[in-house]
Amino acid sequence: MTRDDLLAQLSPPRLPLGMAAPGWPEMLALAGIGLLAGLVAAWLLRLVMARRPSRRALIRATRGMPAQDRILAVARILGRLPDPLRAAAYGAAPAPGDEAIERIALRGVRRG
Repeated sequence: MTRDDLLAQLSPPRLPLGMAAPGWPEMLALAGIGLLAGLVAAWLLRLVMARRPSRRALIRATRGMPAQDRILAVARILGRLPDPLRAAAYGAAPAPGDEAIERIALRGVRRG
Protein backbone atom coordinates (compact mmCIF):
# COMPACT_ATOMS: atom_id res chain seq x y z
CA MET A 1 0.00 0.00 0.00
CA THR A 2 1.43 3.31 -1.05
CA ARG A 3 1.08 6.63 0.70
CA ASP A 4 -1.45 7.87 -1.86
CA ASP A 5 -3.62 4.75 -1.37
CA LEU A 6 -3.52 5.27 2.40
CA LEU A 7 -4.55 8.92 2.09
CA ALA A 8 -7.35 8.02 -0.30
CA GLN A 9 -8.81 5.56 2.21
CA LEU A 10 -8.86 8.10 5.05
CA SER A 11 -12.13 9.83 5.74
CA PRO A 12 -12.24 13.53 4.95
CA PRO A 13 -11.47 15.95 7.79
CA ARG A 14 -14.46 16.99 9.86
CA LEU A 15 -13.12 20.45 10.56
CA PRO A 16 -13.72 23.33 8.19
CA LEU A 17 -10.85 23.71 5.75
CA GLY A 18 -9.77 26.97 7.39
CA MET A 19 -9.30 25.22 10.72
CA ALA A 20 -7.68 22.10 9.34
CA ALA A 21 -4.69 24.08 8.09
CA PRO A 22 -4.01 27.04 10.43
CA GLY A 23 -2.66 30.14 8.76
CA TRP A 24 -0.54 32.99 10.00
CA PRO A 25 -3.35 34.75 11.95
CA GLU A 26 -4.01 31.63 13.99
CA MET A 27 -0.31 31.06 14.57
CA LEU A 28 0.08 34.70 15.66
CA ALA A 29 -2.84 34.31 18.08
CA LEU A 30 -1.32 31.13 19.52
CA ALA A 31 2.03 32.87 19.95
CA GLY A 32 0.30 35.75 21.76
CA ILE A 33 -1.52 33.37 24.07
CA GLY A 34 1.77 31.61 24.78
CA LEU A 35 3.46 34.91 25.63
CA LEU A 36 0.64 35.87 27.98
CA ALA A 37 0.78 32.47 29.67
CA GLY A 38 4.54 32.85 30.07
CA LEU A 39 4.12 36.31 31.63
CA VAL A 40 1.55 35.01 34.09
CA ALA A 41 3.80 32.06 35.00
CA ALA A 42 6.80 34.37 35.48
CA TRP A 43 4.76 36.70 37.67
CA LEU A 44 3.54 33.80 39.83
CA LEU A 45 7.07 32.41 40.16
CA ARG A 46 8.33 35.84 41.14
CA LEU A 47 5.77 35.99 43.93
CA VAL A 48 6.66 32.52 45.16
CA MET A 49 10.42 32.86 44.81
CA ALA A 50 10.70 36.42 46.18
CA ARG A 51 13.42 36.76 48.74
CA ARG A 52 12.00 37.50 52.14
CA PRO A 53 13.90 39.53 54.72
CA SER A 54 15.80 37.47 57.25
CA ARG A 55 14.85 37.31 60.88
CA ARG A 56 17.96 39.32 61.67
CA ALA A 57 16.83 42.13 59.35
CA LEU A 58 13.30 42.04 60.79
CA ILE A 59 14.65 42.29 64.34
CA ARG A 60 16.90 45.19 63.40
CA ALA A 61 13.91 46.92 61.82
CA THR A 62 12.26 47.12 65.25
CA ARG A 63 14.83 49.69 66.44
CA GLY A 64 13.23 52.82 67.79
CA MET A 65 10.05 51.12 69.02
CA PRO A 66 9.10 51.40 72.70
CA ALA A 67 10.68 48.60 74.74
CA GLN A 68 7.45 46.67 75.47
CA ASP A 69 6.33 46.86 71.83
CA ARG A 70 9.77 45.83 70.65
CA ILE A 71 9.81 42.78 72.93
CA LEU A 72 6.40 41.77 71.56
CA ALA A 73 7.60 42.30 67.98
CA VAL A 74 10.71 40.18 68.62
CA ALA A 75 8.53 37.41 70.06
CA ARG A 76 6.34 37.49 66.95
CA ILE A 77 9.34 37.38 64.62
CA LEU A 78 11.03 34.52 66.46
CA GLY A 79 7.81 32.63 67.12
CA ARG A 80 8.64 32.47 70.82
CA LEU A 81 9.68 34.79 73.60
CA PRO A 82 13.37 34.42 74.53
CA ASP A 83 13.79 33.49 78.21
CA PRO A 84 15.87 36.58 79.17
CA LEU A 85 13.04 38.83 77.88
CA ARG A 86 10.22 36.92 79.57
CA ALA A 87 10.23 38.88 82.86
CA ALA A 88 10.37 42.22 81.06
CA ALA A 89 7.53 41.22 78.74
CA TYR A 90 5.22 40.52 81.68
CA GLY A 91 6.27 43.65 83.61
CA ALA A 92 8.05 41.75 86.40
CA ALA A 93 11.35 43.45 85.55
CA PRO A 94 12.32 46.68 83.86
CA ALA A 95 12.74 46.43 80.11
CA PRO A 96 16.35 46.17 78.95
CA GLY A 97 17.82 48.72 76.57
CA ASP A 98 17.55 48.54 72.80
CA GLU A 99 21.01 47.01 72.38
CA ALA A 100 20.32 44.34 74.99
CA ILE A 101 16.99 43.41 73.39
CA GLU A 102 18.63 43.11 70.00
CA ARG A 103 21.56 41.08 71.37
CA ILE A 104 19.20 38.65 73.14
CA ALA A 105 16.98 38.33 70.09
CA LEU A 106 19.86 37.79 67.69
CA ARG A 107 21.31 35.16 70.02
CA GLY A 108 17.94 33.40 69.67
CA VAL A 109 18.19 33.62 65.87
CA ARG A 110 21.57 31.90 65.85
CA ARG A 111 20.30 29.07 68.06
CA GLY A 112 16.98 28.60 66.27
